[in-house]
Amino acid sequence: MQWSQLLGHGQQIEWFRTALTAGRMATSFLFVGPDGIGKRTFALCLAKSLLCRQSEPQMLAPCGQCEDCTQVEANTHPDLLQVAKPPEKAFLPIELLIGEREKRMRQGLCHDISLRPYGGRRKIAILDDADSLNVEGANCLLKTLEEPPLDSVLILVGTSLRRQLPTIRSRCQTIVFKPLEPSQLETLLRQTGIAETADAAREIAGWCGGSLTEARLLADPELHEFRASLLAALAAPRMPLSELSKGCGAIIDAAGKDAKARRERMKLLFRMASAFYRAVALGHSPTAGRGATSEHHQDGLLARFVDSAQDHWRSGPKGAVACWQRCLLAIEQVDRNANQSSLLEAWSTDIARLSEC
Repeated sequence: MQWSQLLGHGQQIEWFRTALTAGRMATSFLFVGPDGIGKRTFALCLAKSLLCRQSEPQMLAPCGQCEDCTQVEANTHPDLLQVAKPPEKAFLPIELLIGEREKRMRQGLCHDISLRPYGGRRKIAILDDADSLNVEGANCLLKTLEEPPLDSVLILVGTSLRRQLPTIRSRCQTIVFKPLEPSQLETLLRQTGIAETADAAREIAGWCGGSLTEARLLADPELHEFRASLLAALAAPRMPLSELSKGCGAIIDAAGKDAKARRERMKLLFRMASAFYRAVALGHSPTAGRGATSEHHQDGLLARFVDSAQDHWRSGPKGAVACWQRCLLAIEQVDRNANQSSLLEAWSTDIARLSEC
């Protein structure tokens, strides 16, 4: 992967180029933004630029052919450390940070990044799933963040500042990434084969809020059909609780027995609901300008049900925001391995109550 292949995020590229040229680049970063927009790919491109010994780091122009670049591409570079939460875990295990109990501080990311670089330039660590750091895990990182090893760079990748612990936020330089533009997403959908035609790419890009991960999931015809029924239930004058819970449970069960696949599908349906309530909240806000809901009009299906809901919405913008926040909380509860049936029942009951207050 080269910078030329990365769509979007030009502002962030220029920020790093300026910081490197001025010699003022921090050592600890927190990359935040929606899933599937290229944050981790950006981190890998940055790592390649910093490790390539055929070009100056501030140029952000790795050659792509030297041993360093080849090893980064193959995930075998000895100076590039990568840590991610195992799919079956609710939180990032501290063993990945500080080693197993009998080898504490002699293994793990915090130990490995403290070693001198093998290539003589930098030691770089990318910690994915920063949202899944619990208090214990965050505390394990404190010393590394407060006293970073010489010539090291630590990049934490998450989805939002709200989901990061204060101890992490206060010790990292935050870089915010925005969703991809529809045209950029359309290009990726064609390149990756998710959409076979330009019309299909345009339609899918309108549904998924600038996220390739979301687009890949929503390209499934079964999920597309479910999304329509979910939006219809949320927009109804009186929410059909039994049908809503049953339909959500069925679409999750259709993902099979794999726990990760089921969790991803459950989070997807909560994100669908979140997008609906966000659009309703913007449409009802007394301070919103005429263009406040323009983004959802790129998604004809969402626009239709949002407009329908606004005809009879009783709880105003405050209720819509409360429903939106309840959906975001439900996503976090999925990541904490909450029981599926209990979570669906509690969520559907809560949003029905909040939307009718």
